[in-house]
Parts: sequence; structure tokens; C-alpha cells
Amino acid sequence: MEGTLSLSSADSQRLVTMAKGTIRYWAAAKAAAGAEQEPYDAQTLAEALAAAAGRDGRGEDFRRVLARSSFLIDGDPVGTRPHDAVALPEGGVVEVLPPFAGG
Repeated sequence: MEGTLSLSSADSQRLVTMAKGTIRYWAAAKAAAGAEQEPYDAQTLAEALAAAAGRDGRGEDFRRVLARSSFLIDGDPVGTRPHDAVALPEGGVVEVLPPFAGG
């Protein structure tokens, strides 16, 4: 049909499962981000981090900090799970924890 938008099943699912929440940065991550926190609008942790890394003014230093950081989602550690396999919840909080010196 002319003028009708059709979405694939995958596109429809993606539209339904996008979540909004907050990314909080700590220590060196906060300094590299230039912000204490910011919103996310993403389906997975990988998407949220890619969007954060792509923001204006963020360079290689920010990406290096992210690569060394650990992440918590609503207080639960991500651990070694692939970031593209970690779904983000609506209203969730992602904590970006860079390595801390001094124990």
C-alpha cells in the first residue's frame, strides 16, 4: 500500500523494548564524561555505552575509561557478560565504575 509504513518483526520488537533510564559516572568516568549522570534510551548496555561515547566532546579518553570500567545495573554487577546481551530496564540506573586506586 502506498503511504503505509511496514516494520520488520525485529524492528517492531526493538521499538517496543527501548528503555529510558540514567547512566551515573563515578571518579575517572565522571571526569572523562564531563558529567555526573545522563539519560539513556537504549535496549542494551552496549547501545547505551555507544551512544554515550558518541556524544559531542567525548574522545578516546572516555572510551578508554569505559573499556576499563565495571558496570552495575540497578545494583547488580554485569560481570563478564557481553554488553550487547545485557538488556536495560525501563527506569534503570547504570553505574559506571572505573578501577579505584587505594583499595
